[in-house]
Amino acid sequence: MVTGTNVERRTILKAAGAGAAALGLTATTGCGGDSGSGDGTVTIRYSWWGAEDRAQRINKTIALFEKKYPKIKVKTDFQPYTDFWKKFNTQASGGNPPDVFQNAIGFLRKYDAKNVLLDLNEQVEAGHLSMDGFRAGLAKFGEVDGKLLGVPVGSNSMALVIDKHVYTKAGVKPEQGWTWGDYHAAMKKIRDRTGRAGDTGPYNIMYLYDLNLRQHGKAFFTKDGLGFTEADLTDWWTEAKRGVEEGIYADVKKVDQIKPKSAVTGELSGGEFTWDNFTVRYTSEGKSEYGLAPIPTTDGKKTGQYLGSLMLSASRRTQHPKEVAQFIDFMVHDPQVARIMGYDRGVPATQAQYDAFKPTDPVNKAIAAYEESLVKAGVLEPITPHPSGADICEAAFLRIGEELGLGKRSVDEAVKQFFAESKTALTS
Repeated sequence: MVTGTNVERRTILKAAGAGAAALGLTATTGCGGDSGSGDGTVTIRYSWWGAEDRAQRINKTIALFEKKYPKIKVKTDFQPYTDFWKKFNTQASGGNPPDVFQNAIGFLRKYDAKNVLLDLNEQVEAGHLSMDGFRAGLAKFGEVDGKLLGVPVGSNSMALVIDKHVYTKAGVKPEQGWTWGDYHAAMKKIRDRTGRAGDTGPYNIMYLYDLNLRQHGKAFFTKDGLGFTEADLTDWWTEAKRGVEEGIYADVKKVDQIKPKSAVTGELSGGEFTWDNFTVRYTSEGKSEYGLAPIPTTDGKKTGQYLGSLMLSASRRTQHPKEVAQFIDFMVHDPQVARIMGYDRGVPATQAQYDAFKPTDPVNKAIAAYEESLVKAGVLEPITPHPSGADICEAAFLRIGEELGLGKRSVDEAVKQFFAESKTALTS
C-alpha cells in the first residue's frame, strides 16, 4: 500500500478498474534493459509510480547505488499511478517491460499468471539478494505459491485516523482491543456531544471490510477468488447505510461536495479508516490535531491486521537478473537509502533501514509508534496473496460503495452489481 490520500486512491482505482482488464500477455523469455557495453557496463530500467517528490528521493538513492556499483547504470521512469499501469501494460504486452519496477500485492498473481514476473528465489540462493532482516513477517509478503515475486520496501497497516480534539470533547478514548460495539457506541457519543458524525463511513473501504471478515475467519480474497458471500456483503452494507441514516456516519453527499478535502479535515466527521502512513495528509490539510486509533475487534483480541507493503518486482524478460537483484537488495537494506526515502513508501521494511531513519516530526513518529504497537500486541497476521483480477474488484467495491452511499443504488442492487463485476474480473 502507498503513501497518498483517500481521494487519490478513489481516483486511481476508478481508472485502474477500467483499464487493467484489457491486458493479454503470452509467455516469453529474453530481453529487457540493454545488452550492456563493451566495458562490461549494463543498464537496467527502473519504473515506479508517484509524484515528483518521490522521484527526487529515488534519484538520490540511485546515485548512491551507481557509486557502489559503477558497472550498473539505472535508467528511470515514473508516472502517476494510473498512467504507470497503462504504460506498464503496453510495455508488458509488447514484450518490453522494465527490468525492475514498483509493485503491489493486488498485481502479483495477475502478472505471474501472464508470465511477466521473475522468481527471485534463484538470486537469493546465488547470494545476490538477501531476504534476511525484514520486519514483522514482511519477508513473506511477496511470495506466491513458493515463488518470490516481490520484495517489500515499506510497510503500512489500516488504522482509524481521528480528530483528537473531537474525541476528547466526546469523552471517547479508543484502546487496543475495543470492540465494534464499543466503536458504535463511541460514534453515537461523538454525534451527540460534538454535532459531527462519528466516522466518514466504512461502507466502501475494501481493506477495512477485509479485516472485519478476517475477524470472522474469512477474508475478502482467497487465492482463487472472493472469500465471502452475497449475504455477508448485504449485512455490511445494510449496517453502513443505517449508520448514515442515524447520523453516526457522515452524509455522503456532503462528503462528496468538499472533495478533495477529507470529511475529517472538513469537520464533517470525527475520524475515518485509512492506511496509517496517509496520516500526513490530515496534518497538512486540517486545522486540528490528528492521531491513530486501533482497529475495532469482534472478540476484543483479533483485529485481522497485517502489514501491507509496496514492493520491487523484476521482469522475467530481463537480461540482467543478477544486477536487478543487487539493485533490489541495495534499495531495501542500505541504511542511507532509508535516510533519503523516509516514510515516503511506508515504514522501512527491513530492520536496518527502520533503525537508520528516526523521524523527528510528530506525524511520522506516531506512524512508527502505531506499527510498533501492532507488533507488541501480537495482532499481525499473514495476508493471502490476491487473485488475478483483484485490482478490478477493489475498484468496483470502491465505486459501487460510493454509489450506494449517494443513494444511486439499493443495498441489494449494489451487492448484485459487485458480485457480477467481480465474477467477470476473476474469471477473465
